[in-house]
Amino acid sequence: MVHKAVIPVAGLGSRLLPLTRALPKEMLPIGDKPVIEHTIRELVDSGIDEITIVTSSRKDLIQRHFAPDADLELQLRAAGKDELADAVAELSSLAHITYLYQNGPYGNGTPVLNAARVIGDEPFMVLWADDVFVAEVPRAKQLKAAYDATQAPVLALMPMAVEDASRYGVPIVKEDLGGGRLLISGLVEKPSPEQAPSRYAAIGGYVVTPGVIEELHEQTRRWHENPQGEIYLTDALHRHAADHPVYGQVIDGTWWDTGSPLNYLKAQFAAALAHPRFGPELRKLAQESG
Repeated sequence: MVHKAVIPVAGLGSRLLPLTRALPKEMLPIGDKPVIEHTIRELVDSGIDEITIVTSSRKDLIQRHFAPDADLELQLRAAGKDELADAVAELSSLAHITYLYQNGPYGNGTPVLNAARVIGDEPFMVLWADDVFVAEVPRAKQLKAAYDATQAPVLALMPMAVEDASRYGVPIVKEDLGGGRLLISGLVEKPSPEQAPSRYAAIGGYVVTPGVIEELHEQTRRWHENPQGEIYLTDALHRHAADHPVYGQVIDGTWWDTGSPLNYLKAQFAAALAHPRFGPELRKLAQESG
């Protein structure tokens, strides 16, 4: 069973500068919650409550958001604002969250490797905190179900327009098993549309196994051979897929990538319209504005 997850947050958020100069991109609001809170609630709703956040010294606001704040709770209750006090108290008890500082070569494989040293020899989930999914069944729960059925690494996939292939890792599909589950034999990172091996994009959700972690260790042993000195999770999955089963799960839901200005605004707009309390009034305003 997968009951632990890793959320890497040490990136600079450079695509959103200057907005992210002081405010971590993971703390940007989507609706009435920061992006990372959506991610953690998704994990908790999927039965995962042991979460490791791999962070940097620039991002202490994330820790403060989820830390207990007894003084604030007392002030709110003294002012008769019990509902707000309960909301503050809930944040610190959502999950068991631990924090690590990222250390090692550049690349998104490094935070995963950092966390694996703490988690140990078991599978765990990796989610990025700049993705928001709206789905009847949470994305994390769909990934867990795929792992339970296959006992092998799983990647979250979404259909893509072939002209967008150069933005994503694109899986090489070996067999379509039905129900959105694909056996894959590798990944091509950001291919041209003409070279894309399928019309699916890997979009930032994974269940990784000890075998994938060993491939990351292999990358660190030879990372100096890479001109950029980088290690990547997709490279480890690609190498692992050459000799072991790796699966993709096409996620049933809507995906919002908040990592660029336009996509962030789209995600914010969609979340606002879908909000049970604010949505009706905002939809009315949108209609009146033409």
